[in-house]
Amino acid sequence: MGASLVSVLATSSGAAVAHAKSGLSNYRIGMFLEIAATVGALAGTLITAFVSPAFVAVVFGLVLLYSAYVSTIRRNTKSENTRPTGFANFLCLNGEYMSGQEVKHYSLSSVPAGFFVMTIAGVFSGLLGIGSGALKVVGMDRIMKVPFKVSTATSNFMIGITAAAGAGVYLHKGYIDPGLSMPVMLGVLAGSVLGGRLLTKVKTENIRIVFAVAIGLIGLEMIYKGMFGKF
Repeated sequence: MGASLVSVLATSSGAAVAHAKSGLSNYRIGMFLEIAATVGALAGTLITAFVSPAFVAVVFGLVLLYSAYVSTIRRNTKSENTRPTGFANFLCLNGEYMSGQEVKHYSLSSVPAGFFVMTIAGVFSGLLGIGSGALKVVGMDRIMKVPFKVSTATSNFMIGITAAAGAGVYLHKGYIDPGLSMPVMLGVLAGSVLGGRLLTKVKTENIRIVFAVAIGLIGLEMIYKGMFGKF
């Protein structure tokens, strides 16, 4: 789990470099939602001694399977051009991004509900030593109506902060092995840079399919490990 959190930090750093020029990451949304995710991550790391990781793994696996299903459902994107309202307007969370040569504007909805989902994602991150980026993407995309590419890029930025909160606790407890963490970190760093560059070139529908397949497989693996005592 400690090595996984370190690799999440590398993933976030590599993706942040790739997304810096594209403008897909909405840093204002990311920093606001990270308040919830970081608190959740700290709470998760503190209760690891009192909760069975196997049980949490099964629950998280089921959540991922559901997330894989809902992510394949094409969302109505008419809200991307609506006028900013509510919390999103007050906190200036609405934004824009480049899609080819066209500038697309988007506004958010259900900000409090999205804030709650980020707290849950943070708890899972702290309990299982993961970035829980899948839940963050689904929360922003399905609940807050953030465009999928923006959700993905912003999630990559966010998971590094969440992981840093948990990694500090794991490091203090002596759960981070440099010999294991280093090769894992180097591998995911290279992959995250490449993935970040591909994000702007691949169609959103294709990204949704890849995302759903990936988190679906991870969900099945988490359930298997939790049920058969290999977590």
